[in-house]
Amino acid sequence: MVSYFIGLLVLAVVLLLMYAIRILREYERAVVFFLGRFQTVKGPGLIIIIPIIQTMERVDLRTVVMDVPTQDVISRDNVSVKVNAVVYYRVINPQSAIINVEFYHEAVSQLSQTTLRSVLGKHELDEMLSERDKLNVDIQNILDEQTDAWGVKVTNVEIKHIDLDESMVRAIAQQAEAERARRAKVIHAEGEAQAALKLTEAADQLSKNANAITLRYMQTMIDIAGANNSSTLVFPLPLDLIEPLLKRGSQAGGS
Repeated sequence: MVSYFIGLLVLAVVLLLMYAIRILREYERAVVFFLGRFQTVKGPGLIIIIPIIQTMERVDLRTVVMDVPTQDVISRDNVSVKVNAVVYYRVINPQSAIINVEFYHEAVSQLSQTTLRSVLGKHELDEMLSERDKLNVDIQNILDEQTDAWGVKVTNVEIKHIDLDESMVRAIAQQAEAERARRAKVIHAEGEAQAALKLTEAADQLSKNANAITLRYMQTMIDIAGANNSSTLVFPLPLDLIEPLLKRGSQAGGS
């Protein structure tokens, strides 16, 4: 009979030690409550929890990668898009994470979804596509500020995908094509303006010396003959050369 009670006592002590002795990993902390009131934060390593009068809640301090479900967003220019993102956060204050909010992971998830819709709804579609880094920072700052009371630090936010309707994709393609055509016309017009300016400068230089114009005629004829591979050569005769002959002919006919 005595051995039976000793066996029960040993079993009770073993169970008591199993409940009292806790081992926390390096990235874990224990929020300890004494008779329901917050007492301290323990860990990592070996800790002792007094049964019945003390309880604990484990908190993971590692960075959590949370995928934000796809959200339907209407931009400021009334374009409907589907957007999803990823949020990186970690607990920096285990006490606040347990006491100030019921389930901090669920709270961060819901807050991320509403913030994503709210921030993107204030911007036009072009801004969503071209200023994604700025939007990531804006969303991160808002989340970090609101989760500070929960002991949670939002370290990064990344918008992953912005999905458009097929009709909107075609409209954007047409807009891009029109923009490229506009740029091509502007570049062509700028080229024509620069060419006209250079031709004007060349004409001014040639007009200063009549021999320069003649030499330019000769060079042009050589270029034409070489380009066409033809034995026929059209040679423009300057009026300055034949004007004295015309005058003599008219004087001879008058006499």
